Amino acid sequence: MAGKKVLIIYAHQEPKSLNGSLKNLAMEELSKQGCSVTVSDLYAMQFEPRATRNDITASPGNSEHFNYGVESWEAYKRRCLASDLTEEQRKVQEAELLIFQFPLYWFSMPAIMKGWVDRVLVQGFAYNFPQYYDNGLLKDKLALLSFTTGGDEEMFSKGGVSGDIRYLLWPMQHGIMHFCGFKVLAPQICFAAEYVTEEKREEMLASWAQRLKTIWEEKPINCTPEWYFKH
Repeated sequence: MAGKKVLIIYAHQEPKSLNGSLKNLAMEELSKQGCSVTVSDLYAMQFEPRATRNDITASPGNSEHFNYGVESWEAYKRRCLASDLTEEQRKVQEAELLIFQFPLYWFSMPAIMKGWVDRVLVQGFAYNFPQYYDNGLLKDKLALLSFTTGGDEEMFSKGGVSGDIRYLLWPMQHGIMHFCGFKVLAPQICFAAEYVTEEKREEMLASWAQRLKTIWEEKPINCTPEWYFKH
């Protein structure tokens, strides 16, 4: 799809990891299609994950009691957010598809990526009230979680020791992506990436490459409680 713009938010410390290979593969395959691909390599950028007063370049509206949500909302409206945040928001605004590439840490995304969410997807930019979920401010964009796990697929099954993988996806896909209006594509999951054979890892990469060839034809998942909890 020539002319499409993609943003990959990538969180892994090792470029030679499977996550690094998945990120590189997405860049290569989408670029072949004529897409413009931008990568926010959070570790390489030394992205600051902590949401603090430093994110606001103007004096806070309430000097007695600092409320990050309120102050960042006001700062966004007044164009007083820190430059690293406005740069990431620019990338998001330009992108038609966002791919989050990461290893699953403690049933969630790594802290540096969660910090990106906390600091970048602020009120006024990503959502407002009543502009959230299907009416979120980023409703014209697609989002996809691509991640690796430590446990195998059986561990993350409905009867597995870690529970159905859909339960873990709920706060990330529904509580973050869907809340901001993104149309959420089915996740790309590489189970037990560290423990499978090299042949299996090659299969994972091949599967991702094949999927990317038709990624723009995919329909979003039905991002509702029933999709996560009644299957």
